[in-house]
Amino acid sequence: MPLSTDSPRLLTVVRDPSDVRFRFVARAGGVAVLTIMLLVGLFLTFRASQALGVAGFGFLTTQAWDPDAHRFGIAAVLVGTILIAGVAIVFAVPLSLGTALYITEYAPQRIRKAFIGLVDLMAAVPSVVYGLWGFFFLQGQITPVSRWISQWFGWIPLFHVSGVDLDDPLASPTSYTASTFIAGIVVGLMITPIVTSIMREVFSQAPLGEREGALALGSTKWGMIRSVVLPFGRGGIIGGTMLGLGRALGETIAVYMIISPVFVIQPHILQAGASSVSSLIALRYGDATPFGMSALMAAGLTLFLMTLCINFAASAVVARSRSGASS
Repeated sequence: MPLSTDSPRLLTVVRDPSDVRFRFVARAGGVAVLTIMLLVGLFLTFRASQALGVAGFGFLTTQAWDPDAHRFGIAAVLVGTILIAGVAIVFAVPLSLGTALYITEYAPQRIRKAFIGLVDLMAAVPSVVYGLWGFFFLQGQITPVSRWISQWFGWIPLFHVSGVDLDDPLASPTSYTASTFIAGIVVGLMITPIVTSIMREVFSQAPLGEREGALALGSTKWGMIRSVVLPFGRGGIIGGTMLGLGRALGETIAVYMIISPVFVIQPHILQAGASSVSSLIALRYGDATPFGMSALMAAGLTLFLMTLCINFAASAVVARSRSGASS
């Protein structure tokens, strides 16, 4: 019997009108987000062009901030921003990981929803409240801890505090206030609810069959978590951490209320004096000249690009993970 030479039959897909509308709305939303991000980048670039044309590459290497004298740069505030965000991540990630695992794996069912609601409620607290709490309460309580860390680990440059006599118990505690360490802890508490929510959502989606299979083979509860839940949720851990890092880099009010701004690279996180790009903008925005405003826009552009790079890197890592690929 001869083979048919007819061309393959074309299949016509008839979509429901509701599906068509949903696809249009979703696509329009995605295009709108990308368009807004592009417009924000173009706006910052246009407003920063005057200052960048004067400063050139020195904008990234100069520590001082005096735009009217054409002597300005973000080297100091950029290092301060990274240090504050680093302290926040070191503090927030273990706390978020433990909280997410407790809610999904150990918390009794009757109180699990209460814990979830409490964590989500913490994310809605305004940043100024965290700033007030950090300035009036945490700063006085954390000073002895900073002194203890400096006394025992001061040989590490990161924890060294200059100009303090560690053998004098009556030494003034002001050398430990308004520091990167205190600001980082406050920012870490602010990003903890967001990171916890993302990790909890991913952990709860770990395959039930693999959970039961691990337990059936004699694994303990912690062994099942270590061999099933944590590997499956690696994408959520990385994604939540990166999202929290982006939030920490751009935090303004809480950091502005706590730190004592210095325009010199300050690598000692326990010592008074810190800086960040966002707090610089908040501090100098009100009295900035037109050229000073252009310099602030250049600082904002740097922070914008840094945040975008972190988010894109996180997306690439999450997409390669098992939980990220499945979603």
